Amino acid sequence: MTAPAVARRHEGRRLLARSLSGRRRVVAALLAWSTVQALPAFLSGRLLAQAVDDGFLAGRAGTGFAWLGALGVAVVVGAWGTRETYLRLASLVEPFRDELVEVVVTGALRRAAVSGRPADSGGVARLTQHVEILREAYAGVLMTVQGFAITAGGAVLGLFGLLPAALVLVLPPLVAGLAVFAAALRPMAARQRASILADEAISESASAVADGLRDVVACGGEGAVESTVGRHVDAQAGATVALARTTAVGTGAVAVGGWLPVILLLAAGPSLVRDGATTGELIGALTYVLYGIHPALQTLVRQLGGAGLWLFVTLDRVVEATAGDPPGPAPSDAPGGRAPGPGSADLLLDDVTFRYGASPDPVIRHLDLEVQEGEHLAIVGPSGVGKSTLAGLMAGLLVPQSGEVLLGGVKAADVVPGELARWRALIPQEAYVFPGTVRENVTYLRGGAGDGEIDAVVDLLGARPLVDRLGGLDGGVDGGALSAGERQLLTLVRAYLSPAPVVVLDEATCHLDPAAEARVELAFARRPGTLIVIAHRISSALRARRVLVLDGAGTAAGTHDELLDGSVLYRDLVGHWG
Repeated sequence: MTAPAVARRHEGRRLLARSLSGRRRVVAALLAWSTVQALPAFLSGRLLAQAVDDGFLAGRAGTGFAWLGALGVAVVVGAWGTRETYLRLASLVEPFRDELVEVVVTGALRRAAVSGRPADSGGVARLTQHVEILREAYAGVLMTVQGFAITAGGAVLGLFGLLPAALVLVLPPLVAGLAVFAAALRPMAARQRASILADEAISESASAVADGLRDVVACGGEGAVESTVGRHVDAQAGATVALARTTAVGTGAVAVGGWLPVILLLAAGPSLVRDGATTGELIGALTYVLYGIHPALQTLVRQLGGAGLWLFVTLDRVVEATAGDPPGPAPSDAPGGRAPGPGSADLLLDDVTFRYGASPDPVIRHLDLEVQEGEHLAIVGPSGVGKSTLAGLMAGLLVPQSGEVLLGGVKAADVVPGELARWRALIPQEAYVFPGTVRENVTYLRGGAGDGEIDAVVDLLGARPLVDRLGGLDGGVDGGALSAGERQLLTLVRAYLSPAPVVVLDEATCHLDPAAEARVELAFARRPGTLIVIAHRISSALRARRVLVLDGAGTAAGTHDELLDGSVLYRDLVGHWG
């Protein structure tokens, strides 16, 4: 295990501690209501002793029932405190669940960005499912620990006020039982972790076998597969047995801390009576132990030894799996991965053919195209002919089945992902904005942009009215409340501010009016670098220095006037747009 992985081993528990420390006011309110909740545990033994000594044994049944009625009132008040306590617990559990989901999803996206691979949506779904289970376990553990502290603490305080001499018989066994259980928690956690890892190994091996089952049978590899999977099954069984043996310590802890005080109180009863204890006080002391300390300890051991261990170990495991060392490098991340030459913004497609899946008909067929640095190229063609596919190939998002795409003189497949993102910007037709500020939306491709530069680009592209309406650069962005054209404006500002020398606009202005579209395209044409526009209107082709016409069977390239003379399809498109 790497040093960072070791450091992350307990990151889940640290996340839990930070979540609690960040909500001190909720914790303080929880403790305040817990004192109300503790009222029955604190008064039960004393009120029962009063009912026996002053009531029933003294021949005053009414007095005895009155004391029992007071105990009933204490139970009602305690139930009210319990209700309020649970509400405060919810205020701790739900935010922690949200924080954990954020950690899981952010970690998965970070790993995808570092590795260059798509985010594992299936893995994220499994982890978020674990998060929901963790939320339930966290709530159960919080209630158990809080309940033990309140019930056992109230019982001990009540016993101290009722019969202090009995504390010598109750406290040492209780402390010893807790110490035994605490000493067993670390090995129990280690065995719980081993069991979880063994479960994961079984799942991974079974999944691999299922994916290649036909090949396994064809190659006669059933025996080898059985041996491999069997080892994981045996390991999981051994881990489960070891965990069961360790958790048996909890039974001993309950016996020492919960049952031994009862035996000691009964054995010392005559001596306590000789020293002045009453029958009611002995019954009250036994009540504190039998109905307070013992069940609270039993619940604590059962929950922490089960759901509690599962919570802490799985929490660490989820955070570790999410934020762990990224997987091995993707092909373009491998040693020798290259970046385009400094300042280079040319693009070359050499005999490129691309088809989707097993389709026999390629979308792009043997395409040769050179786009020089600083050129303004418009791509036109009928709907569905492959213009967006070509944009994806140019941006390095798609890999051709044959031929090469060169970015700045380097094969697109060899460009490291981080450098690829700095080298080109692709803005699709459906613009993407995210919840956050205007500044965050327009600068995430270039975090160091200053307000003056941002404002200049906003004005240049005609986005000032939109930015002002949203509240300026620090105003909030809600994608659902924006029109398609407004979302496009924000992403166009983002692309302009990016350091990418190559910008590909894939109908990225289709929701703007013609005047706004012209303003944007002319601004991008004056921007240093190369501009490629998938045209939505013929005006985009008129503004370009060169036009590429896609017609499925072949291509034609030239200026607007050259294509009017030499391309029937281009003339038809111009007439259609006109």
